[in-house]
Amino acid sequence: MVVVGAAILSAGRVLACERAAPPETAGRWEFPGGKVEPGEAEEDAVIRECAEELGVQVEVSARVGGDVRMAHGRAVLRVYRARLVGTAQPRALEHAALRWLALGELDSVPWLPADRPIVAALRPLLGGGAG
Repeated sequence: MVVVGAAILSAGRVLACERAAPPETAGRWEFPGGKVEPGEAEEDAVIRECAEELGVQVEVSARVGGDVRMAHGRAVLRVYRARLVGTAQPRALEHAALRWLALGELDSVPWLPADRPIVAALRPLLGGGAG
């Protein structure tokens, strides 16, 4: 199974989302995303998940980092760079909170283990003023 995530970049910052559930991951931070449906392209899943979780439209581009094996071993996480399209701003429809994090703020939240390698891969992108 493939799980996709979106590293939404804007003005040199990346969007982080605080999990509300389940209890074992509540309070930890992640990139928005979810499972790729059968027959769905990974990029299309990123777009769908951002609409469902954040109420925004995104344009998807290159992968960030490599495949990350999820903790339970039954899935792989693939994160894609994305940028907001249109005027809608992200809303926490399925998360407890959202934060835009600059390079120096990446370590200010407790990331889920699967997202930590992606955070490391994002550092050069944020340092270069990507967005």
